[in-house]
This record gives sequence, structure tokens and C-alpha cells, in this order.
Amino acid sequence: MQYASASRQIEMLAKGDISARELVDLAIERVETLDGAVNAIAVRDFDRARAEAARADEARAAGSAGPLLGLPVTVKEGFDVEGLVTSWGLPGDYPPARADAVAVRRLKAAGAIVLGKSNVATMLADWQSDNPRYGRTNNPWDRRRTPGGSSGGGAAAVAAGMVALEFGSDLAGSLRVPAAFCGVFAHRPSHGLVPMRGFAPPMVPRLPIATDVDQAAIGPMARTAGDLELALRATAGPDGPRSEAFRLELPIAAQQSLRDFRVLVVDEHPLCPTSASIRAAIADVAAHLEKAGCSLARKAESLPDLTDLTRTFRALLMAFMGVDMPSQAYEAARGGEDFESQAMAMSYRDWAELDRHRLELQLGWMRLFTEFDVVVCPATPVTAFPHDARPFEERRLRLDGRNIGYDLLPVWSSLTNPTGLPSTTMPVGLDPDGLPIGMQIVGGRYQDLATLRFAALLEAERGGFPMSAK
Repeated sequence: MQYASASRQIEMLAKGDISARELVDLAIERVETLDGAVNAIAVRDFDRARAEAARADEARAAGSAGPLLGLPVTVKEGFDVEGLVTSWGLPGDYPPARADAVAVRRLKAAGAIVLGKSNVATMLADWQSDNPRYGRTNNPWDRRRTPGGSSGGGAAAVAAGMVALEFGSDLAGSLRVPAAFCGVFAHRPSHGLVPMRGFAPPMVPRLPIATDVDQAAIGPMARTAGDLELALRATAGPDGPRSEAFRLELPIAAQQSLRDFRVLVVDEHPLCPTSASIRAAIADVAAHLEKAGCSLARKAESLPDLTDLTRTFRALLMAFMGVDMPSQAYEAARGGEDFESQAMAMSYRDWAELDRHRLELQLGWMRLFTEFDVVVCPATPVTAFPHDARPFEERRLRLDGRNIGYDLLPVWSSLTNPTGLPSTTMPVGLDPDGLPIGMQIVGGRYQDLATLRFAALLEAERGGFPMSAK
């Protein structure tokens, strides 16, 4: 049962093979047994979960059938959950949240039962998951290694079989890096598809309206592609005043089999090497796709420049980070001559020019997706690395016998961010050390169901989550 998919668990609940209370108790037992060594669940809410499970059983007996009714889930610590503290891993005293984040509210409305909140990096600002409030999360595959970040606690919980579904966030790869490192599936939706209201640091005022964070998205992690779609459908749609004027209707994926897809495979990045084992896994997928009858290419003139995409992402990210910097640090950045400082303190004129350039990149992607349905590429340049507590500037990643800069880790995951493209990450094998390898499937804006369909079809033919086979 510990590795049963969310869809399978819901099916068992509907058939009466198991009750929501029994399912929640099994999940709690799994957490209590394993989490001392993994530290995936930072905030536990077991008593309320048991009470909600009892209500779910009563609702099902009365004829209710919400799409997630009775399913135990976790959410990232950065989400507001009514009655629980939202700290983003920061020490100090913060009042409990007064209301659920929109995504959490929608999960609950669909019948999901929140067991607790998963661990994160401090301020969600690392590709490891460690903070002074809750400590360090370990990778279930090898506890000497990181599960990734900043949604590392959620990825570890899903990989370890504590829950079948988690909801996290992604600004610089915070869904895709942990998914790749832990061998699970993740979906970063098209920008703005799932509302982010109620997902904010503790010092930010909670208002009845909110804008989406530039380049950021929130989305699900699971052990199957089908479960990602289940969670996306339960949470996507406009929020606030937009909900009074708009309704979401995502384009349906027209492809019925892998051979219906036009696929571009990209495995080389000009700014960073990618490990041989990851490239070999991508090549193996490409060979499978060719054998399945896909229209497949390895080069395309219309592909936007990857260096340009990475630099645009970094500049926009630094500008965003500069908004909430302490005044003294901001003034220091204004006098800096390095790329990061200049980006943090850029003028509105400079930002507007960069935003216009982003539109040019968006047009480039749009041209590409008239030729292809999806782009397949690595999720990360390396597999899960050992815990590293050194300062950022001192950290190095080990890649095929040489060291590369820690700041290069998100070169692949940042490709989609400036233009808000959807990306589904799925496991595609193991490296020589037995660690999971993750692959991204990128689609055109709002073509989320196409990337999810491709992942599901590939999973059905090649297999998916690898730990259940161990």
C-alpha cells in the first residue's frame, strides 16, 4: 500500500476496500516509522487529519464522491494551512495561519486530507532542504545526500511512500530538482494556472487578492503522471476577481499514443556540461521514442538560445529578490558592477526592456511549438549530491570527475521560467550509483495536458517510479 498511487488509493476508497481512516492511519504509521531518519514532514497535523478522515468516510457513505475524497496528502511548508504556522524555515514566533492558501483550500474541497507540511530550504532559497527551524531532510535513496530543494521534504515523502501526493512550488527548479533527485514525478504548471494566494513568507501581509510571483509556479509531485493531472485539475483555475470573469478550459491533448508526438530532444547546454549517465538515459528514451514511431529531432533552428534564456531568468530573478532586500544591502547592490548586483538594482526602464525581450523569447518558443509538441531535456545536470553546508560561494557540484559551480544546478530547470511554460518531470532510470535520473518534458504555454499525456504514455511503456521495484 505504501507505494500505491493516489488514483489507486482513491479507487480502493470508492470500492470500500479501505476506509479513509485506515488509509490515514497507515500514512501516519509510515511517517512515524521512517521520518526520524528522513525528516520530510516538518509540521504534523495528525489529530485533525484523523478527524477529517472520519468525516470523509461519513461523506462517502452518504453518497459524496469528491475526486480526492479521503486521500492523505502533504503540502509544502510555505503554504498557509489554517491553524498551522507558516515560517518558510525561519526561526522565530509567527502566528498560525488564519486561512488556507487557495491551492490548499481547493485540495480540501476535492476531499484531500492534509497530514501536515513538508520541509523546505530556508526562505525556499536553496537546492537542498535544510533550515534552522526544522533541520535537514535526507534523500530516501541515500540519506547522505540531499533530496533537492526547496520542495525536498515533499519529494522525500512521496519517494518514501509516506504520501502519494504532495503540493510544492518552483521558482528556480524547486519542484523539478527534488523530483529528479528522488525519482518521482512533478508538474510545474503554466505560469498563473494555479493561484499562489496564501503562499508567501510569514512577514508578507495576507490580503484577499494577490498577484502571481514572476517566474514562479506551484504544482504537484506524485509517483505517477496520472496523479499529477488529478491534482492539477483539482487546483487550477482563476482566483479572486478573475474568477468572476474567466473560466479555465485547458487545451485537450490530441495525441493518443507516443507515435503521435513530434519531439525535440536536447541534451547539451552551452553553459554547463551534463553528466554522462543523464545524457545516456535521455538517449535511451530517444531510442525508445524512435522505435515507437515518434517524429523525433535533435536540433531545431527555432529553439530559443539557451544562454539567453538562462541569463534572462537570472536577471529577472535577481530583480525580484532585490525588491525585499534590506535598504543597506540594496544600496550596496546599486553600486556593484557584477551581473547579480546590477540586476538586483535595475531601474524600471531596464526591467521593462528585459520584459519586452522576454516577449521575444516567448515568440521564439511559440514558433518552435508549431514544429514540435514537446521538448525533452534533462531536469538537472547531476543526480543527487552529498549534503553540503558550506556557504553558497564555496559549494561545488561533482560532475564526471570534475567540479562545477553550484550556481549551475538550475541551468536546465530555468529554461521554462521566463516565459511561463509547463514542464513535467519524470524518472527515466538510475545512474551508476543507483540514484534516480530525472527528465523534463516541456510544452507550449497552457499545453499542460500534452506534457502530462506524454509522460503518462512513456511511463506506461517504460515504467516510472523506480523505488517500488527495489
